[in-house]
Amino acid sequence: MHEKIQLKMTRYTEPQILAILRQAEGGVPVAELCREHGMSSASFYKWRAKYGGMDASMVSQMKAMEDENLRLKRMYADLSMQADLLKEALGKK
Repeated sequence: MHEKIQLKMTRYTEPQILAILRQAEGGVPVAELCREHGMSSASFYKWRAKYGGMDASMVSQMKAMEDENLRLKRMYADLSMQADLLKEALGKK
């Protein structure tokens, strides 16, 4: 019932991703960027969907919101588990 949340690691930091996206906005072909940085075009388009049009401050705000969301999900999971345990304990009396 209690799921473990897996964090995905990436080889690229958010500032590096933003720099790559800026290069593409500057006219560098996607295929060339992918070859130069050793990444797939799928990664590039995923980044563009997530970070497109953002600057560093927006990315840090988004990261803070993601961290808060993760904290709240964990809190909900813990409280949900406690409620289930209490229901079980009260139901058996």
